[in-house]
Amino acid sequence: MSNPDSFIDEVTEEVRRDRLFRLFRKYGWIGMVIILGLVVGTAWTEWSKSRAESRAEAFGDAVIDALDQGTPEERREALAAVPAAAGQTAILQLIAASDLAEDKAATLAALDKVAGDGSLSPVYRDLAVLRRVLVAGADLPAADRRAALDGIAVPGRPYRVLAEEQLAYLLIEEGKTDEAVAALTALMQDQEASGSLRARLGQVVTALGGTLPETAGG
Repeated sequence: MSNPDSFIDEVTEEVRRDRLFRLFRKYGWIGMVIILGLVVGTAWTEWSKSRAESRAEAFGDAVIDALDQGTPEERREALAAVPAAAGQTAILQLIAASDLAEDKAATLAALDKVAGDGSLSPVYRDLAVLRRVLVAGADLPAADRRAALDGIAVPGRPYRVLAEEQLAYLLIEEGKTDEAVAALTALMQDQEASGSLRARLGQVVTALGGTLPETAGG
């Protein structure tokens, strides 16, 4: 005689299989769509990545060719002719603005254009602000330089520590040596300060007669 429990188990298993088969027939297409979507998405990502890399390489080659031109004027014209996307345009303007060989006014104008373009990332805009303060130097009143630097020296901004460094140098320029030493010493202990920045700040603090923090001095 057959075992009643075994028979019941077999029937139950058949019912489960039948339900699973019916569910698969009803909803299996969803899984197929998901798999197809993953395949298409992966292919699209790889294609986009390859295309972006090709464009980046072409952009880099064009910039190098432009920088090989003989005079600053020729370099600026060549850079202006390089096809570029929004972020790349900002890079081009910053590169052009770094060429101070003949035209400081054009450099400042290019930096102003980048700094004032709200569509660009803060990485580009803040760098343009920082670069403009350095390029303008004493031609820009200290109060204006401080106002510009204060705007990018807040927590979370990409060049905060570099802006704070320049603010400390403004204190030196204004004869506020003790305040400058205090600011530089504090910045040396900032977790976001790089090793090269700490070394540079340490040299300035020593030159001003200040005492290096223990972590920096030994």
